Amino acid sequence: MKALSENEIKKILKAELKNWIFEGACISRIFKFSDFVNAFSFMTSVALHAEKADHHPDWSNIYNIVNIRLNTHDAGGITVQDLDLARTIDSLSGNFV
Repeated sequence: MKALSENEIKKILKAELKNWIFEGACISRIFKFSDFVNAFSFMTSVALHAEKADHHPDWSNIYNIVNIRLNTHDAGGITVQDLDLARTIDSLSGNFV
């Protein structure tokens, strides 16, 4: 899978993934939930989708905060696979408070 150009990434983030930040080698987003249970439940939901896609996020969790970073190591940058997973993650986040 080929890494996307910086311009392609920025265009897609601006149009579709407004809460994600382009950080050169990855895209990232911070999610805040009402408590640890909702944050962890969200992570579990994302983990199931990531496993099906065979594409796993770099993430951390501190109490009610989940920080997610996406990139495709094999491609050396951000690919369509990362953007697809970001879309899925955004859609899942609405299921948790």
